[in-house]
Amino acid sequence: MATDLAPYRRPAEDVVRDLGGDAGRGLTAAEAAARLAADGPNALPAARGRGPLTRFLLQFNSPLIYVLLASAAVTALIGEHVDALVILGVVVVNAVVGFVQESRAEKALTALAAMARTTATVVRDGASAEVPAADLVRGDLVELDAGDKVPADLRLLRTDELAVDESALTGESAPVAKDPAALPEVALADRAAMAFSGTLVTAGRAAGLVVATGADTELGGIDRLVQTTAAVRTPLTRKITEFSKVVTVAILVLAALTFAIGVLRGRGAAEMLTAAVALAVGAIPEGLPAIVTITLALGVARMVRRGAIVRHLPAVETLGSTTVICTDKTGTLTQNQMTVTAATAGGRDYTLTGTGYAPTGEIQRDGRPVGLAGEPVLRDVLLAGLGCNDARLVRDGDGWTITGDPTEGALVTSAAKAGLDRVPARVAVLPFSSERRFMATLHEDGTVYVKGPVERILELCADAAGPDGEPVPLDADAVQARAEDYGGQALRVLAFARGRTGARDLDELPPLTFLGLQAMLDPPRDEAAAAVRTCHAAGVEVKMITGDHAATARAIGERVGLRGDVMTGAELTADVPPERVRSTAVFARVSPEQKLRLVRTLQEAGHVIAMTGDGVNDAPALKQADIGVAMGRTGTDAAKESADMVLTGDDFASIEKAVEEGRGVFDNLVKFIVWALPSNVGLGLVLVAAIVAGTELPILPLQVLWLNMTAVLVLGLPFAVEPKDERIMTRPPRDPALPLISRAMTVRILLVSAILLAGAFGLQHWERAHGASPEAAQTIVVNVFALTLLTYLFNCLSLDRPLLWTGVRRNPWVAVSALALAGLQALYTYAPGMNDVFHSAPLGGAAWARIVVIAAVSYVAVELLKLVQRQR
Repeated sequence: MATDLAPYRRPAEDVVRDLGGDAGRGLTAAEAAARLAADGPNALPAARGRGPLTRFLLQFNSPLIYVLLASAAVTALIGEHVDALVILGVVVVNAVVGFVQESRAEKALTALAAMARTTATVVRDGASAEVPAADLVRGDLVELDAGDKVPADLRLLRTDELAVDESALTGESAPVAKDPAALPEVALADRAAMAFSGTLVTAGRAAGLVVATGADTELGGIDRLVQTTAAVRTPLTRKITEFSKVVTVAILVLAALTFAIGVLRGRGAAEMLTAAVALAVGAIPEGLPAIVTITLALGVARMVRRGAIVRHLPAVETLGSTTVICTDKTGTLTQNQMTVTAATAGGRDYTLTGTGYAPTGEIQRDGRPVGLAGEPVLRDVLLAGLGCNDARLVRDGDGWTITGDPTEGALVTSAAKAGLDRVPARVAVLPFSSERRFMATLHEDGTVYVKGPVERILELCADAAGPDGEPVPLDADAVQARAEDYGGQALRVLAFARGRTGARDLDELPPLTFLGLQAMLDPPRDEAAAAVRTCHAAGVEVKMITGDHAATARAIGERVGLRGDVMTGAELTADVPPERVRSTAVFARVSPEQKLRLVRTLQEAGHVIAMTGDGVNDAPALKQADIGVAMGRTGTDAAKESADMVLTGDDFASIEKAVEEGRGVFDNLVKFIVWALPSNVGLGLVLVAAIVAGTELPILPLQVLWLNMTAVLVLGLPFAVEPKDERIMTRPPRDPALPLISRAMTVRILLVSAILLAGAFGLQHWERAHGASPEAAQTIVVNVFALTLLTYLFNCLSLDRPLLWTGVRRNPWVAVSALALAGLQALYTYAPGMNDVFHSAPLGGAAWARIVVIAAVSYVAVELLKLVQRQR
């Protein structure tokens, strides 16, 4: 056979020969050392971590921060060092907040991912020894036992009832039985002759030859996918970038025009450069990065209380932008705990309630609870499952877990629900094997219990137990039909039989009586169906992606409310129509590469994708998605490192809460931007008007900074804690293609900007004409902006409804900010020291009355505009 065939397609002895191994004695220590020196350690290439300094410097990697730094540089060049230091102070505060948040998230993830160093049992020089898994080399002979983590990709040589949990790698929920026989070309999940690095042995023993280590393993292939998948910018990042570009270009053009107009009108170049800088400083929304960071950080804090660790601040908002959630099945929508949900005994059908390994629930027939007193055959079926079993049920804190095979654990739990927790001691055992295809146990009382696939158990039985336990003729067709019915519901079915013997061994089975069936599945999480319904109501599509077979995937999908087409990974080719991908709710038998292709296809169609998962096979798609959400308890390190968010409770329902939180964060950011921009636009317009009119500057650069760093920040803080709209999860997700600020919001911003221009510029001329000093007139301009921003704050607490006193009641920080602003503006206007620094001057009552009128006019005008927009 050609040596370029994959190891699982070749006889085991050929693989041993080609790798220079020894199926009995293993490699010599010297040969292993030489290969280790040549090939390197059995470890994935370490991802280059970002040190504290790098992570801190990356906080400055934002278009808005670039604009602020440029503004500070220009301000310093013209000698306004105080102004430059204030702008730099804002930039540094933003960086510190982001750095602290990311550092906290990294520490939390380190705690979650802490794991013991992996070791392996290897045969060298004919003796078994424990060695670090990193020291394994190709050709090594590795021994596996139940509970071991497979340390490298192995071509199995010998197996003894070996079953391996490959869910982290393939998404297959049930442990896979292994057999060393060579196979034709098959999918990764069907390569029974291989044991893959990173998977877990749940039962049996085996010996295998190392055929790939480190980056050459299947796990290494997924790691390469992760490393070559570029991180996707979040919707907020993209929108802020676009917004910043527009603002930057507008500022540069306006400042250049202002400078040119002033010089052409005969004013000095130095004076016009000062005016241009004042215009730039006024037009740049210095408070925006701070409020964005604070709003996102508070959203992060709320998510931590809901059991989620957010690694990057924009991830909170991204969930609010999500249009499609691509969710893994095993452990995410389901509990990753096999559960018996149905049984057939003595020709009667039963339903078992309760999920997972917790022995709580009841057994029902025809919708009514039943006991074992009148159901002798049901008792025998449950005892057969309990006795023919190597698993154990264990109390784990407030929950339950099992040791051993998950399928056998489900049988222990079903017996416990009926109050059965022991059988007579075992005398002998025939373990399950691929040749035998059943398991049998002999107990002290002479009872023999047998379990296995339906067809095999039927072959072994001579008769069946009737409803009262008496022998009746075996109706194999009826049993097969019932088993197929269970199979159509994606239930895994096991059959049970019983016999009696006086022997003390199982060299020969006694005549067997067929008892019945137990049917099980990995059940959906209790909250999953409700969370899916809420997402659908909010206009968010949910697509399930799993490595399971199509029938199982369809059944689980229907149970959680995902109805529609089912597509397999083989059908998910590069030329599959995007429309079909969008209309499909369940994707089965999907490989890591196909998951990645699915996410990219949806993104190319304009969707914002949230991808949830816990396995190594999910890592590339988690990184590619707009936001990757990993499971904290069952998630692999690879999944957590690739994700933007980690759910500590592995609860899919948390995704729905996170979407709600993200929408609230985005709403508050939009409210802040709509509220803050009129200040920047208005300041720019006032300065341009003064230059065009040839009059003195109505406001100085330092006074502009005072407004931006006090009024804007103080009044902007309530938006960071503004409660979510109660209708937030009944509206569809916003179109990712829409700009950050809608046309209606732009009209509102321009209206308030025009009022500020007319009020501030007009009032400044009126005051100067009536004998006010330049300082007093400028102080009036500053206070017109401050008070108008205060009244406009009430307009923006809701972008479509009036919320005056209601807004204060539901968000007490509005009142706190209003009082703080009043105190600051009083200091600015009347404190002698502030008058000296900021060139301000005290004002009389009549001047304040005129300022209040302008602010009130602005509030009324905006509410009238909102009314007109609502009616449209």
